Amino acid sequence: MSSLTDLKERARSLLEEGHSPGQIADELSLSMETVTWLLTQPKGDTAPRDVHIDWTCVSCDATLLESAASMMIDRYLPPAERREPLDADVIVGIAISGIPLATLIGAREGCRLAVYHPAKHAVSETPIGSISGNFASVQEKRCIIVDDVITSGKTIAEVIGYLRRHGGDPVAVWVLFDKRGITEVEGVPVYSLFRISRID
Repeated sequence: MSSLTDLKERARSLLEEGHSPGQIADELSLSMETVTWLLTQPKGDTAPRDVHIDWTCVSCDATLLESAASMMIDRYLPPAERREPLDADVIVGIAISGIPLATLIGAREGCRLAVYHPAKHAVSETPIGSISGNFASVQEKRCIIVDDVITSGKTIAEVIGYLRRHGGDPVAVWVLFDKRGITEVEGVPVYSLFRISRID
């Protein structure tokens, strides 16, 4: 999916299938602003500044996905510097794309797994984010937040706020791609494998 036309068609198709704009943004690794523009495209409106990232060749292959998770661990603390286990109790995967990465990281590092459903996925009048009750609790736990892409940083800030309000201690954010070039969110350090920049 490389052209703007392809992105518009994919966004409209996902909307017709019942996906919320937030879910579409996650599926296409785009900001909500860009997804809104793709779906509505007001006349005379210029396209938002965004970069589409298609990493399906990795996300669809369990072996490559495991390698990506391993690189995320090594980015946080290079093997030559590791003398102790990971300094976290719970790996928090942000739905949807952060969950497989968080699962693989948790399995390798012996950490528990929590799953966060962001507010942008909610369909209620007053959307809120939440930790799934089917996975680990975050209360009084050191947590590493895992996702595929930081687009605006809003979802990461939301998760950090949620963890703090519910007794969790967010110690790091791990992402594959950082489209903002940031080193921290709400005082929590960000470790990305790739920083994506748009140069016009």
